[in-house]
Amino acid sequence: MVDTVRVSTTDGVATVVIDNPPVNALGADLRRDLMTALRDAEADASVQVIVLAAAGRTWPAGADIREFGQPPRDPWLPEVCSAVAACPKPVIVAMHGNALGGGLELALAAHVRLADPGTRLGLPEVTLGILPGAGGTQRLPRLIGARAALGMMTSGLPIPAERALELGLIDAVTEGEARLAAQRLAAAHIAGEASLPSAAERPDHRMDASDWLAAVTEARKGLGVSRLPAPPRIIDCVEAALLLPEEEGFAYERTAFEELVSTPEAAALRHAFLAERRAARHPELAATKPREIAEIGVIGGGLMGSGIATACLAAGYRVTMIERDDQALTAGLARVATNRDRAVAKGQLSVADRETEWSRMSGATAMSALAGADLVIEAAFEDEGVKTAIFAELDGVVKPGAVLATNTSYLDVNRIAAATSRPGDVIGLHFFSPAQVMKLLEVVVAERTSPDVTATAFALAKRLGKVAVRAGVCDGFIGNRVLTAYRTATDFLLEDGASPYQIDRAMVGWGFPLGPYQVLDMAGLDISWARRTRLAEHRDPSERYVAIGDRLCKLGRLGQKAGRGYYLYAEGARTGTEDPEVLEVIAAERTAKGIEPRRITEAEIQRRALAAMANEGARILEEKIAARPSDIDLVMLTGYGFPRWRGGPMQMADQVGLLELRDTLRDYAREEETFWRPAALWDELIKNGRKFADLNAD
Repeated sequence: MVDTVRVSTTDGVATVVIDNPPVNALGADLRRDLMTALRDAEADASVQVIVLAAAGRTWPAGADIREFGQPPRDPWLPEVCSAVAACPKPVIVAMHGNALGGGLELALAAHVRLADPGTRLGLPEVTLGILPGAGGTQRLPRLIGARAALGMMTSGLPIPAERALELGLIDAVTEGEARLAAQRLAAAHIAGEASLPSAAERPDHRMDASDWLAAVTEARKGLGVSRLPAPPRIIDCVEAALLLPEEEGFAYERTAFEELVSTPEAAALRHAFLAERRAARHPELAATKPREIAEIGVIGGGLMGSGIATACLAAGYRVTMIERDDQALTAGLARVATNRDRAVAKGQLSVADRETEWSRMSGATAMSALAGADLVIEAAFEDEGVKTAIFAELDGVVKPGAVLATNTSYLDVNRIAAATSRPGDVIGLHFFSPAQVMKLLEVVVAERTSPDVTATAFALAKRLGKVAVRAGVCDGFIGNRVLTAYRTATDFLLEDGASPYQIDRAMVGWGFPLGPYQVLDMAGLDISWARRTRLAEHRDPSERYVAIGDRLCKLGRLGQKAGRGYYLYAEGARTGTEDPEVLEVIAAERTAKGIEPRRITEAEIQRRALAAMANEGARILEEKIAARPSDIDLVMLTGYGFPRWRGGPMQMADQVGLLELRDTLRDYAREEETFWRPAALWDELIKNGRKFADLNAD
């Protein structure tokens, strides 16, 4: 057994150092060792002051999330915090790095709190669907007031040490290492040269009950119609911190915490949290060193190319943009400049830093300008002929060892790679628009992609601040395949009797920020129409095909950019209004196919949409396009607006029940067998009593 705590005693000061790499998570072993160290220090007559610090790069950055929902293991974190608070000897904590969640709750229980400059402090439990359960909802508002405490806990956002000092959350931002400062303060206190702040000396925010209750009332009003159970329960606990005796307040908090941990929303949010960390773990990455990247070429200066260039520039790379002529190049560079000007206007970038960035940006109209690039990202029009021609030209221009990446949404990366003499250097990087904002990056690994090229793509994503998910080669990869299934299911409903507006309302009501037809209008109906046209010759004529979108495109209804799509748009408007002409087009299609419209409920719309997405996810897993179910969920959560608190289609399938969903798919397959036929994986999992979550190898 490895000890997670080290203790040393010098001149009456016991220094207890937490050492549980990588982030000093407050797991059961650490809690046990910490409790033992505290009790030993209390019992040691030579110890007068206890300094609590941490080794490594951070103070405890939270609890061990893997323990959530599991049977409790003693001692609980609330017990450890209570032991710190009740310690008869002063406890000084010295924080650095991130003091988050349970880590901050541990610090709140101490008598004195010091922090290094740059320390970030916060209680982000709300992002996991829970609340601080080790005294945070009780101690924090009493320390800094209800209004500030509610702001921290309901947003989950961390604050810098300097702001924490202003609020009274910490007692000092140290000039040097906080641990040394804490030891000096402890020694000075023992020598009678310094006094430590006492509870009596701190402001008691409970004395102003009217302000406290006003903050609680404002917070409740600010929630509006909350879809999540955690924020209102946090507010309840802060109210309890004023109205209940201290021990009853702690008990109230613990009950609320335990209720929230068991909710589907909390389970989904934990799943999403772990999915992000799991996505970067692949055997080929662990044993492979990425290639060095300093200079990046971007081919194309349109919205996608300029967004990719912006993201690379902001990450510190040298960037060269290639366009077909001077006019297109000037426009592309102007888009990048506008993106960075917006960052300056928002306070995200200083003027000086913008100028420094721009010194690393260049442009050209000849591919030869990419001779020194370490990575080239092609962001040309979504046409295989165009892309293969570019890669064939790059073959004779770019230096050996450079990575060649295609930003394609659907096309076959293997065929694009075949246009070069070095297919091992080729990979797909599917960015999402706007590329400088959207977090998702699908890393599409072709048949002959070298492992170090894959490792390079993941390293690039990390530096760009993206969430990278590995995908295999197929039409649409992970995300667009699931999206296509979702849209196909809703298109069937459109022909069968629903309106696009009813479908959009149902999916927004389920948790999506926009409905499928609102998204189509925003993206442009011609994009999906072009894909359908490309695939038309390969389509099985026996399969059901809904041509409503094609009809709208032929009428010039291309979405927001045309002022009309499924909705009508006033000039410059992003929100559309319902249009009777669209309903007439749909009615004509039904008549032409002999379809008698039926009544379709909101529940049926939601159920069919989920079933379609989960079934396509199961097929993607069977084909090994995705490594694990949580990768599919992560793609949908990060790039497609799937509500995070529902966890993704595979997580939802587990929650609904695989047997129930499989049987639902079988029922739907009686209408349209090819699309709705359940993937074989359903039967395999059900037979073995397993869930999709069991396939998520950590």
